Amino acid sequence: MPENLLEEIAGQIETLKSRFHSQLKLVKDLGQLKELEASVLSKKGTIAQLNRHLGALDPEERRTAGALINQARTELQAEFEQSLSQLMKKWREEELAVEKIDLSEIISDSNFFAGRMHLITRTRQELEDVFVGMGFTVEEGPEVESDWYNFEALNIPPYHPARAGQDSFYLRYREPESMLLRTHTSPVQIRVMQSRQPPIYAVMPGRVFRRDTADARHTPAFHQIEGLVVDKGITFGHLAGTIETFTQAIFGPNIVSRLRPAFFPFTEPSAEFEITCTICEGGGCRTCSQTGWIELGGCGMVDPNVFNAVGLDPEEWSGFAFGFGIDRLAQMRHSISDMRVLLDNDVRFLRQF
Repeated sequence: MPENLLEEIAGQIETLKSRFHSQLKLVKDLGQLKELEASVLSKKGTIAQLNRHLGALDPEERRTAGALINQARTELQAEFEQSLSQLMKKWREEELAVEKIDLSEIISDSNFFAGRMHLITRTRQELEDVFVGMGFTVEEGPEVESDWYNFEALNIPPYHPARAGQDSFYLRYREPESMLLRTHTSPVQIRVMQSRQPPIYAVMPGRVFRRDTADARHTPAFHQIEGLVVDKGITFGHLAGTIETFTQAIFGPNIVSRLRPAFFPFTEPSAEFEITCTICEGGGCRTCSQTGWIELGGCGMVDPNVFNAVGLDPEEWSGFAFGFGIDRLAQMRHSISDMRVLLDNDVRFLRQF
């Protein structure tokens, strides 16, 4: 080694870096890159070999030379990582190009059947389109709700009999009976009123859960769409007009419907919305329990206690709410005698829609 060993080490480092840059440009695949890494950056590579000369230097020169070697290792390692990333990206692109499937081709085989959306999904989208055309927005919320959103904010206190009637699925989380699978989509109404100021014109579709025994008209997990209007001067007449418009759009001009007085904790006054059973056309069958009518949902004017729960002044604002079962509406619209077939995934049934 020459007398000025520090300068010699610095020169070797520059030569090594220049050679590494040149070799890096020639690398074409991951194998070559790994070989270059092993020859330069491994424990037995050329960078590590420079450390053997440090013992011949005095302490001050040793610190300087060590810093140069470490800096060179850091720079070359960064360049290696960048090249590795570029090669991996190129490799993934090539793999994707090889495995690519042209989904634009149409198979003409007579045994091929294209997939389609489930009847419930299509019905939900049609409902959303109807209400969007009427000036409503579409809102969504979580399927797991707190007791406050699902019950108390909707004027259903712990002692209210409506809680027992809905027979909820409570979760083992936090305090007992504090969290549950929502029994209706009404909690989304509370969230909407909390998050924005009136006027509000919104519908809330989604899946809900109750401990119902499965039969021709009930399943434990089903779908609802609820609507909420909050504005100044809203009356029951506006509610009736909205329901009439909805009925005409979904069932056509000849369907018979009626509103019957009812009670719901979150609306006052309240009503139930029914239509003539499309299975028996009013004659009576097991689907309508021999009544000739099918209840689709409930409606009414928003109770002042609900406005108070979300901080709205019931003296200033008024509104109405309504809710319908999407599954039951699809059942009536397509004359399906038993709602349970919607969950069977029987292709013979689904192909009819």
